[in-house]
Amino acid sequence: MLPIPRGSFFFRRAVLFMILLSVASAGTPGQSPGGDGPATTLRDALVAACSQNSTEFVRALTVRNAEAFGRMTPPARETLLKRFVLLDKPGKPRTQNETSGNVVVFCETSEVTTRMEIEKPELRDNLAYLPLTVKDSGDTPGLNAHRVTMGMVRESGQWKILSLGLLFLDLPSLEIEWDRAEIKTNEQSAIASLKALVEAIEIYRKTYTRLPESLKALGPASKSASKSDGAGLVDEGLAGGRKDGYSYRYVIVGANTSGAPAKYEVAAIPAVYGRSGLRSFFCDSAGQLHAGDHRGAVGSDLDPKLEEGVPAASDPQH
Repeated sequence: MLPIPRGSFFFRRAVLFMILLSVASAGTPGQSPGGDGPATTLRDALVAACSQNSTEFVRALTVRNAEAFGRMTPPARETLLKRFVLLDKPGKPRTQNETSGNVVVFCETSEVTTRMEIEKPELRDNLAYLPLTVKDSGDTPGLNAHRVTMGMVRESGQWKILSLGLLFLDLPSLEIEWDRAEIKTNEQSAIASLKALVEAIEIYRKTYTRLPESLKALGPASKSASKSDGAGLVDEGLAGGRKDGYSYRYVIVGANTSGAPAKYEVAAIPAVYGRSGLRSFFCDSAGQLHAGDHRGAVGSDLDPKLEEGVPAASDPQH
């Protein structure tokens, strides 16, 4: 996030190293000799972040950070890009060059336009420091403007983002922290989704006096499908068996599919174990929820019953 306000999630969790950048050796301030300079790299990164273009944004990252960025889940990557330009949704970017030599990047959304002005860099061998001013474009006097110095490093002849002010951009640490936060959120969503599926199945049973053949029958109806093949009881994600980092399986127990005696089981499994979730959730034929860590496998009715106040999952052991 540029800048990173104290108390924010990004400030508290995203970066572990909060130290000043060391200057390897003194140099003469100026522009980069040949090729794209650090200001161009930063401009392109801000444009990519504004438009939520992960492919272009990763070009501005060091090899270590680029590898970590690639391992992040899509929601985590989207959050990082939004924080980078101080916006909560993708915007329309545009750039302009000032007569002073500064470069300005605008990121326009329906609610607000962020103005980010990159000043001339100070070069020190393979390091560069670029003052960056971020504000609402409507804030003409700049009363609420934020100013941060971006650190850049030359890696394999190209400029890459090294730090945001005094904070090193350390995506390997960031991905671990965001995984933990996302796991907790996804597990809570999986429990709610299982309950929603059970409720939808029971409504379907009462309406059509039989169990649905698949989760798809609970979802939105297509133009050509009958109501029983698209009951409109759950959203498209759940009907497709995948939502918020979990996949869902529905099994009819026994041969009987009609009436009240018919039984079924529903399971929620982490789509990517250790990243999108840890615990597997299982609803048995009696309607009781269970939870257990099966390292990405399907749970069972032998798992502990899920009660209110169950502690959050612990970190996976590898």
